[in-house]
Amino acid sequence: MSPSGTSGASGTLLDVDHLAVELGGRFRTAGFQLYLVGGAVRDLLMQRPASGELDFTTDARPEETIRVLQGWADRRYLHGIRFGTVGAWRKDTRLEITTFRKEVYPEDDRHPHVEFSTELEVDLSRRDFTVNAMAVRLPEREFADPFGGLKDLAAKQIDTPLAPETSIGDDPLRMLRAARFAASLDLIPVPRVVVGMQAMADRLSIVSAERIRDELSRLLLASRPRIGLGLIVETGLADRFIPELAALRLEQDPVHRHKDVVRHTYAVVEGCEADLVLRLAALMHDIGKPSTRAFTSEGVQFHHHEVVGARMAEERLRALRYPNDVVADVAKLVEMHLRFHTYRMGWNDAAVRRYVRDAGPLLDRLNQLVRADCTTRNVDKAKALAALQDDLELRIARLAEQENLQAIRPPLDGNEVMAHLGIPPGPVVGESLAYLLEERLERGPIEKEEAYRLLDEWGRRREPR
Repeated sequence: MSPSGTSGASGTLLDVDHLAVELGGRFRTAGFQLYLVGGAVRDLLMQRPASGELDFTTDARPEETIRVLQGWADRRYLHGIRFGTVGAWRKDTRLEITTFRKEVYPEDDRHPHVEFSTELEVDLSRRDFTVNAMAVRLPEREFADPFGGLKDLAAKQIDTPLAPETSIGDDPLRMLRAARFAASLDLIPVPRVVVGMQAMADRLSIVSAERIRDELSRLLLASRPRIGLGLIVETGLADRFIPELAALRLEQDPVHRHKDVVRHTYAVVEGCEADLVLRLAALMHDIGKPSTRAFTSEGVQFHHHEVVGARMAEERLRALRYPNDVVADVAKLVEMHLRFHTYRMGWNDAAVRRYVRDAGPLLDRLNQLVRADCTTRNVDKAKALAALQDDLELRIARLAEQENLQAIRPPLDGNEVMAHLGIPPGPVVGESLAYLLEERLERGPIEKEEAYRLLDEWGRRREPR
């Protein structure tokens, strides 16, 4: 069903999931109302694939919902029950059933105060956007749209059921959600919502870092992240949780004519596949530029911005509570994203091995980031960079056929070193292994006999302690 048609008018029957209809029958038999709400209704009208999750609202209280689900749900979970939500699984579908409510954040509180309601329209009025404030009565399948969500879908716009100050005040994270919807659903906030976001950007301070992190991740994995990223920068939201992005709006220099770094960043993010680590690295890859920018006779330069940026990325991602492995991987990609540009100076096989060794399991992501980082409009320059990247990847493939690049290690292990040199465990063993690893990188595969000879030479050169 297309949102531009007339078949979505209130009272029309919609072809909803049979599990929803079945559940609606159980609630009606028990004397309660049940409505399908939220993204499932929106996606049905937009003809988007089902997500495998269904959200409902009901006049039944949580304990009554639990009784209705008994004997029908495969399992239930109650971690949201204090907010009026009972969760369940039925076959492969996740269900969340919430009592009619309104949800208001006190002025400086991260935990919403929830009051139950007895009316559907009150519940829908407290939802984030009109496109999520549509409902389907079950089991009748009658469509209800008291706030014009279908009209806004047709107009490809995001609006709030109540005044933006009220809707945003209920949950300030909705400002980031608006940006995410712009990126994923191609819906643009109406002017009054944009004004509300600008005016209430400071309210993000009461939202936990974890919730902001999750919303940012969803935005980055959307199909058009540049739209959402542009919105959070333009409204001042980015200043509140990722100021390094907003700082990339470097002043244009009329003499050196440096490119717009923030718009370049949007393009790089969108040029990478929807992988969270990769897109976070793309988002952060140039954040070291503002603090390293220098104007020289040769143009604008950003010496070591990749090193500075890696450190900044690590600090910011930790503040946003990203897992340690994600933080480490993103920092590594940021730190290494410029190394490829020395390839034109001529790399020997040892340099290729070091590149592969240092990138480790991030090699494919690193190569993709490097390609996406080329956003020049100079066709000849773009072709030259692509050709260099092709050549490097071909050399990596050729070396990989000859030797196991992904598992480069010293030709001897610690026990063999200790036995040969007659030394106990200690720093000398680590030093000798580091030496042998460097020789392996420089020479390629080394046989054991040669490795022992190299170890003896190293031992003779090493000053006694």
